[in-house]
Amino acid sequence: MADNKKTSKFGNDKRGGRVVDREFDQVIVDIARVTRVMAGGKRMRFRACVAIGDRKGRVAQAVAKGADVTLAVNKAVAKAKKVMITVPIVNGTIPHRVDIKLGAAKLLIKPAPKGTGIIAGGAVRTVLDLAGIADVVAKILGTNNKINNVKATIEALKRLKRVEKTPAQVKEEQKKVVETVEKTKSV
Repeated sequence: MADNKKTSKFGNDKRGGRVVDREFDQVIVDIARVTRVMAGGKRMRFRACVAIGDRKGRVAQAVAKGADVTLAVNKAVAKAKKVMITVPIVNGTIPHRVDIKLGAAKLLIKPAPKGTGIIAGGAVRTVLDLAGIADVVAKILGTNNKINNVKATIEALKRLKRVEKTPAQVKEEQKKVVETVEKTKSV
């Protein structure tokens, strides 16, 4: 079956003569029509909250305004790329529990066993999915405001610390592996 997509020699999609960046997946979390009252009347603009991520541990969010929706979304994606964070992921989940309060948004995010999936609601689920976290449990305890919940989720992911093993712990694990191998050889 023939592919109708135009591709450049670099493999990127081409649309309208410009190369479209496919490095990150993007999700529009919220779009709102906002107005500014001027002397001559109301000026309409659009506000877009966009979350982007590569599903491999990098994620970001941004809010931008524009004369139309596509302009606002493109501006938000460009802003988000500048504030990208890296999330420590251990065995498909987060290393430890995080409780966060940012404004009126309160979140609880905690690791889950393999196979649990993403148990979270609304905008928090979107961000965790874009970050590439496979197993996690999250609960929104505060406001229902999508933008504040996304910001709080990003802040919670920033606060995660990778749990590093001490050299003594690494030696102990290696010792256990060697003992296991020796037991299987003797059997």
